[in-house]
Amino acid sequence: MPLSNSLQTVQQLLEQRAKQLEHEVAAAQARRNDDPNDVTDRKDEANERVLAEIGNAEVERDLEELRQIALARQRIADGSYGRCADCGVDIDPRRLLAQPTAARCTHCQAEAERNPHATVRG
Repeated sequence: MPLSNSLQTVQQLLEQRAKQLEHEVAAAQARRNDDPNDVTDRKDEANERVLAEIGNAEVERDLEELRQIALARQRIADGSYGRCADCGVDIDPRRLLAQPTAARCTHCQAEAERNPHATVRG
């Protein structure tokens, strides 16, 4: 399937996922604001601390995904979406449908994972 046929689908996927993540981040912030902090002992305190750390990690993950969505939208806007940021070849449209924020082809992504100091160009 050519990218032009799937671009509208990808844009819809990005929009839906962004809305979902924004809702999750807002809900986490609301929970944090509504927390009465009625800790009664050290065990409760430790449990609350662990739950807060998990919540913070989830929010950070969601915010990072929102950043990746924003970058994908920028690539769509500037016409570079669907081309690998490292080697410039077209990214398989099936990969983009499965991972709409993908900035690299599978080969370059595998290389980047082997070498975590590599950066996405573009």
